[in-house]
Amino acid sequence: MVINNSKIYNPTQHKHLKLGLFGFGCVGQGLYHVLNETHGIKAEIKKICVKSKEKQRILDSAQFTFDKNEILLDEEINVVVELIDDAKAAFEIVKTALQNGKHVVTANKRMIAENLEEIYHLQQQYNRSVLYEGAVCGSIPILRNLEEYYDNDLITSIEGIFNGSTNYILTKVFEEKKSYTEALKGAQDLGFAESDPSLDVEAFDPKFKLTIAIAHTFGVFLKPEEIINIGIQKISPVDLKYARENNLTIKLIARAYKQKGRIFGFVAPQFIPLDHMLAGVRNEYNAVLVEGAFAEKQVFIGKGAGGYPTGSAVLSDISALAYDYRYEYKKFAQREGLPFSNEALVDVVVSFPLGTLITPKDFEIFKGGYQGKDYQYMTGSVKIIKLKALSDLNNVSLILAPELNLAVIDSDKKELLYA
Repeated sequence: MVINNSKIYNPTQHKHLKLGLFGFGCVGQGLYHVLNETHGIKAEIKKICVKSKEKQRILDSAQFTFDKNEILLDEEINVVVELIDDAKAAFEIVKTALQNGKHVVTANKRMIAENLEEIYHLQQQYNRSVLYEGAVCGSIPILRNLEEYYDNDLITSIEGIFNGSTNYILTKVFEEKKSYTEALKGAQDLGFAESDPSLDVEAFDPKFKLTIAIAHTFGVFLKPEEIINIGIQKISPVDLKYARENNLTIKLIARAYKQKGRIFGFVAPQFIPLDHMLAGVRNEYNAVLVEGAFAEKQVFIGKGAGGYPTGSAVLSDISALAYDYRYEYKKFAQREGLPFSNEALVDVVVSFPLGTLITPKDFEIFKGGYQGKDYQYMTGSVKIIKLKALSDLNNVSLILAPELNLAVIDSDKKELLYA
């Protein structure tokens, strides 16, 4: 026990939390199980709100409700845990919970990414916390580390594998020589990917996570549509052959970095040398690399998909609320206010069937290319914004080069400024 500011503080005492849970899918059930197997947290689920009345469930029907107000208007419930798929409905739940004096824990990365600035202001207005560690990279406690450990470090970049589903697919394709379709089905069967996998394989999911991470890394609130995302769905057998012949693998990489007074960020597949630390991150695991001026480069690795890993992150947030924890958004409070930009160049390898209308003029800097049987490669530097235009072309695969040189375009002098 310690004396602090004339008040007695006992670190062994914390609040008893009564939870109202929205959603009882993969993560909701994972939370239920880890909560019941953990004895250090004084929390209990009072009521679970679900949508389907016909679905068979593992708990007694008395624990469930189909009326959201049974949770939102219950004065005994002090924490709302939101774990549903519908981003719009989820935001209304979060907003109403805060207005009714309840703290919120959520893992809905799309909802948070699309509404983060408003969520920040709602927390200030109603003096309640919204915690969402489980929304970014599953079991990896990256947000709290960005808030607490790196609060005074000058972070220069954050990058890594932010999506467990695509990493599982790429692992199976490379290590077990499975087809993309087979690997995707395996991810769906294990619950790592949804029946509609587009959010994962087209890189929207890691873009939502990167949007959130940028707010805690650099103090900049963005809308997801400001960030370019390129998925893995167009990676071809020719790309896989190229990688294997050059001792490379392919990973879907989310990255944001600070350079020349601006913030840049995007998500795209990249050729990764086999001796790179990210090459060994397999299956549904995620990895986050943070580089700062003082702490230099550090790596976090953990499971990024599945009910238990995400459920454990949600439980960690619930535990933190028992001690009145809240995000302080320290980087935003420092008011550095750097602008976000897509005016930078990245090195890419573009592959396409012969006859596709891509020429060296599509590159800001054309570095070379060669033609194989029925296929052609071109390499060079393009603007981040051009990544999307090229990837939208039929039968065109775009993968970042293994040695990624990042250059900022000086809009006044029209020249390149390399890091």
